[in-house]
Amino acid sequence: MRDQERQSSKEAKRVEKNKAEEAGRLAKERGRKEAYLVREEAIEKASKARKARQAEKNAPQDIEQSARDQTRKKAYSANEQAIAEAQEARKLKDKKRPQG
Repeated sequence: MRDQERQSSKEAKRVEKNKAEEAGRLAKERGRKEAYLVREEAIEKASKARKARQAEKNAPQDIEQSARDQTRKKAYSANEQAIAEAQEARKLKDKKRPQG
């Protein structure tokens, strides 16, 4: 009977010790997760700040590039229009010329 009580007491202590260790492991894991999330958040904020600074820095160049692109497109369009008009003029000229 005493052996059974002693074993039961040991088993209860072991169970209690396991519960305490598990609680400690869970607390450490929770702490690691929180620290990880804090680091990730800091990295994300730094990344957003870098992107914002870069966008601010590039804004004038982007505006200039857009203006250059627009000018280039207009020049190309005007050139294409001039070519089309010249071709049309040649066609009309060839039609007026007597064939012979």
